[in-house]
Amino acid sequence: MLEELKKEVYEANMLLPKYGLVTFTWGNVSGIDREKGLFVIKPSGVDYNKLTPETMVVVDLDGKKVEGEYNPSSDTDTHAVLYNRFPNIGGVVHTHSSWATSWAQAGRDIPCYGTTHADYLYGSVPCVRNLTKEEIDEVYEKNTGILIADEYEKRGMDYVATPAVLCKNHGPFTWGKNAHEAVHNAVVLEEVAKMAARCEMINPQNKPAPQELQDKHYYRKHGANAYYGQNN
Repeated sequence: MLEELKKEVYEANMLLPKYGLVTFTWGNVSGIDREKGLFVIKPSGVDYNKLTPETMVVVDLDGKKVEGEYNPSSDTDTHAVLYNRFPNIGGVVHTHSSWATSWAQAGRDIPCYGTTHADYLYGSVPCVRNLTKEEIDEVYEKNTGILIADEYEKRGMDYVATPAVLCKNHGPFTWGKNAHEAVHNAVVLEEVAKMAARCEMINPQNKPAPQELQDKHYYRKHGANAYYGQNN
């Protein structure tokens, strides 16, 4: 079942250690088949050097296992909520990458200080609030996804334009049109988080980049009038 998607999700998961985004088993990638209403995700707690396409787990949009030898990632219910609430995404990533997680532990949005950030992420990367004790005790992972989606609605943010979020005291989630793009955004987020932290170390009074510069860099790569790269 979903053999091509399993291969794609496996390959995307293997990019996490390649790009230094995970330590031990601290991360996961999923990818969805929208027509079938199923997604594939990394198994919980399995070392990356033991992963194969066949070890990937198929689950439904309620987070229930449909196929697989192993239990799916403990973050499966968060992925499920994001797929349900963000219908234009095809892949989700969660890591505990050190720079992005440092901003999450500090409970701060990552401001857009420069064009590297603006090229990929429109505006600040939001950091959502802590879950309440009741939300944690009830359905922790599901409520994490609900909190993320609700925050985007509350702020009036476009989840496609800003495909990255920080969960306070926890870590980052990113997404994209497929599993590989979601990993790409996770790599970008980590670099942006590192640059922003160093920027504040060098100049604690620094302000975000001018909005017109942010807009120029974002829209030259995205949207109907984008002109970055090659037409083919």
